[in-house]
Amino acid sequence: MSLSLALQKRFENFRLDVDFRIEGKRVGIFGRSGSGKSTLVHLLAGLLEPDGGAIRFGDRILYDYGRRLCLPPDQRRVGVVFQHSHLFPHLSVEGNLLYGFRRIPKIRRRIDPADLCRVLDIAHLLPRSVHHLSGGERQRVALGRTVLADPQLLLMDEPLTGLDEKLKYQIIPYLNQVLTEYDIPLLYVSHSMNEMRLLVEEVLVLDGGRLVDRTTPDNLARQRMKDCPMGYLNFLRLEDPQPRDQLWSYRWGSQRLMLNQEPAAGDNLFTLTARDILLFRRHPESISARNLLRCTVREVFDLGPRVGVELDCGGRQLITQMMPPAVTELDISPGNDLYAAIRADAFRRLY
Repeated sequence: MSLSLALQKRFENFRLDVDFRIEGKRVGIFGRSGSGKSTLVHLLAGLLEPDGGAIRFGDRILYDYGRRLCLPPDQRRVGVVFQHSHLFPHLSVEGNLLYGFRRIPKIRRRIDPADLCRVLDIAHLLPRSVHHLSGGERQRVALGRTVLADPQLLLMDEPLTGLDEKLKYQIIPYLNQVLTEYDIPLLYVSHSMNEMRLLVEEVLVLDGGRLVDRTTPDNLARQRMKDCPMGYLNFLRLEDPQPRDQLWSYRWGSQRLMLNQEPAAGDNLFTLTARDILLFRRHPESISARNLLRCTVREVFDLGPRVGVELDCGGRQLITQMMPPAVTELDISPGNDLYAAIRADAFRRLY
């Protein structure tokens, strides 16, 4: 994706003024409510006209104030999925899916509807009325409808907000598979740190209508650890589950972890909060936690009243947090070896 824009848009009590260039395949737009995220999406999609500036996507100019050029939405080839699915109530699921597909020239129909239905696991929904879909099913159908219209850029504006946690994390694997299989660039708008970390490679941070930072999802999560009650969430993708001693043993890199969580079909992605990792300077003689990992300190960073510690556990990363006196007492500094203890019930499955 090569997207460059310099845009201004004024409202009565708000002004958006941004100027940046994007080259990545998956980019997030992050910010609190009212920071200008949705305004930016509407400007890119052609649903709002800027007061000035320009938008260039690849070798195409979508908007240029100086040239008095403003392509209408149907000529931009920019697909949008909003928080609300906006499915057509008078059409079946199949009718909704094929709405845009039937309106593009056959030469541009590079995605097979049956193949996309397989990827999104919605083939069994085709005859249904959209009134008989769950929230997660509606969003998957909305995504399929947008993708079948063959966009060159996919914009998603808070598409998972309002869904419960279970539905939200059911949709993310489908979205990742669609983006990978059909090689569609993504601009993903959200105020959810977890969604950013699971979906994008770079994050642009908006505040007060301006770009204030661009960073990686992981760095952003670290920066905001002190503002999150749960602290930092470690994501662990575990493999090869085996029953052992009334628990389940999973492979994590070169080592194994003991969990009280049974395996599920597909990926086994778990979270572990920074607060659930206890550190020991020496190997404890006995401990109730079922996981004791030998780790090396990579980095120590300030979190205001607390301290963040990045650990290398056999080539895999964990981040924990503690109070400053504990850092001094345990002599925690880069290069030192420690033991990390984790309870079997501290892991939470995402999907």
